[in-house]
Amino acid sequence: MIKYEIGGSGQAIVFTDEVVDHFLRHRQQRFWHKEAGGQLFARCSSEGIVVEEATGPRRSDVRKRTLYLPDRLAEQLEINERHERGLHYVGDWHTHPELTPGFSGQDLASIQDCFKRSHHELNAFVLVIVGQDFSPQGLQVTLHDQKCVWELFPKGPDK
Repeated sequence: MIKYEIGGSGQAIVFTDEVVDHFLRHRQQRFWHKEAGGQLFARCSSEGIVVEEATGPRRSDVRKRTLYLPDRLAEQLEINERHERGLHYVGDWHTHPELTPGFSGQDLASIQDCFKRSHHELNAFVLVIVGQDFSPQGLQVTLHDQKCVWELFPKGPDK
């Protein structure tokens, strides 16, 4: 489990061990590995967000060494199915072939557009970029709304 505090709000984003393992399985460790990605689903409470499931990659996604384009129809089906189980879509994840990743301009535009077009009650969406490093530094976790980006850092003994 990795926990990220959300500023001074008293809330946190927690990624379960299963989700972290999913990220790590898809790291781009070799030059022939293609970008992978998917969606993040969580249970939300006043204490924060517990990300319980990461989907993808799917056979229908477009995947290249430095490009990931998800199958939007498959994503909507995932959202509908998980919503029936009480899980809420909270954002996306994908890999970069870098030791410690950073989001690109395309990543920023995509998540901000997704935030704007989606029907939700969230203040921001989560974007996780998975790099090659095995430690928490190999994950870049950011919150995005239509205009701002907030980078989060792992906190406490659970990191």
